[in-house]
Amino acid sequence: MTEPTPAEYLTTQELAELLRIKERKVYDLAASGQVPCIRVVGKLLFPRDEVNAWIQAGRSGPEVRADLPSIVVGSHDPLLEWALRDSGSGLAGLFDGSFDGLGRFLAREAMACALHVHEPSGHWNIDTVQAAAGALPVVLVRLATRRRGLLLARGNPLKISGISDLAPHRVVRRQETAASERHFQRLAEAEGLIPDALNGPRGAARTELDLARAVAEGQADTGFGIEAVAKPFGLDFLPLVEERFDLLVWRQAWFAEPMQALIGLVGRAGFADRAAELGGYDVGEALRVVMNGSAP
Repeated sequence: MTEPTPAEYLTTQELAELLRIKERKVYDLAASGQVPCIRVVGKLLFPRDEVNAWIQAGRSGPEVRADLPSIVVGSHDPLLEWALRDSGSGLAGLFDGSFDGLGRFLAREAMACALHVHEPSGHWNIDTVQAAAGALPVVLVRLATRRRGLLLARGNPLKISGISDLAPHRVVRRQETAASERHFQRLAEAEGLIPDALNGPRGAARTELDLARAVAEGQADTGFGIEAVAKPFGLDFLPLVEERFDLLVWRQAWFAEPMQALIGLVGRAGFADRAAELGGYDVGEALRVVMNGSAP
C-alpha cells in the first residue's frame, strides 16, 4: 500500500506538534515574522519545505545545509574572482551588485555574498545586514579595504579633479543593484549634480571591468570604479573613497569544503601578494569577523 504524501502545508496544530510547543507560541512566532507562513481566508498555513529550511537554519555546529548552492553572489571584485579560481574551491561567482546579491543570499541561492554598502551611520554593510538578515545564522567577515574613485584616460586630458567637474563629461554608470552606483548618486547630489542628467553610455556597466573598459575604449570619459581595474586598462585613477569590502556567509556554509578552500586561501600570504599586484587594496584585516548574527 502506498503511503500518503505529506501535505504541502502544516496547520497551526501540526506545527506546534512538530516543534513541541503550544499553539499560542506558534501564533506569536507567526505574528513576529519569525516563522514562514501565509494567511488564507483568515487561517494560518505554514509551507512545509520553508519550515524545514527555517529549522535547519538554526542548526549549530559544522553540519552543512545540502541545498545551499556553491555560489558567491554580490559585488564584483577582481581579487575575489581570482581567489575563487586559485583556491580550487569550485565556487561559482554571480556578481550583479551588492543589493542583487543580498536578495539572492537571503533566498538561499548562494553560500556567500560580497558587499560594500556605505550607510548613513558611517558604517559599511553592518546596518544593511542587520536590517535584512536580523538574527539569521550568518557571519560577516572582512575581505579587504578597497580604494574607489574616478577612472580617467591616461594623463587625465580633461583635467577632472573631482565629482563636481563631471557635469559636461560622459560618465559610465553601474546598475541600480550595485552599491557603488547608489554611493555615486549620493556623492553627485552632494555636489549639486543631478545624476540622471549626466551624459554617458546608455547601458550600465555590469562589473568593475566593464566600467574600466568603457573608459579605456573611449565610450565614456570617466566612471566611479575601484583602483584595481585602472592599471590593466592603462587608466589614471583619482581616489575618493576607502570602502569596506566584506563577505556575508551562512554559518553552516562556513564549514563546507568549498568555503573552507576559499577561506584558506584568503588567510595565506598569496592573497596579500595578489592584492598588492592588483593595487588599491588593504587586506590587513582579511577574515576579521565584523558581525556574527545580529551582533557587531
